[in-house]
Amino acid sequence: MSTIAQLIEREIALIARFVSLLQQEQDTLKHARIAELPALTTEKSELVEQLNTLEGERLLAIGVKPNERAPLAMEAWLKNNPGERLVAERWQKLLELARQAKNTHLINARLLDMHARQTTELLAALTRQAEKPALYGASGQTMPTSGSRIIDSA
Repeated sequence: MSTIAQLIEREIALIARFVSLLQQEQDTLKHARIAELPALTTEKSELVEQLNTLEGERLLAIGVKPNERAPLAMEAWLKNNPGERLVAERWQKLLELARQAKNTHLINARLLDMHARQTTELLAALTRQAEKPALYGASGQTMPTSGSRIIDSA
């Protein structure tokens, strides 16, 4: 197996773990186990760093210079190396996993947004409840409410 095929295999393993982690995050969001999110976020960040490192190694292996942006470099390399069928197959697998990760991430973002909106609505409802209408006395000044509807409305 070529060096490039080995690098892609490692990327596939990492991105498969990343997709699994995203699915775990989705389950956590669906069941509102919000306290579990920080640990998942930390693990996701570590996997992203590892994926970026491996991508850099793969790009170097196919001749892309460091810090050079080459979004289509792998496709160009495959076009120039038609005999690398295993690499081409594994590359397609990696792209499929990347699409799956992107879609799962988008769903998770929507779920997270939904939780944020619910929290905002609940806080607004609690804040409104704390802002009870004031009663005015004969002098026109605000009077504290007693907590009794009968007395306060008299």
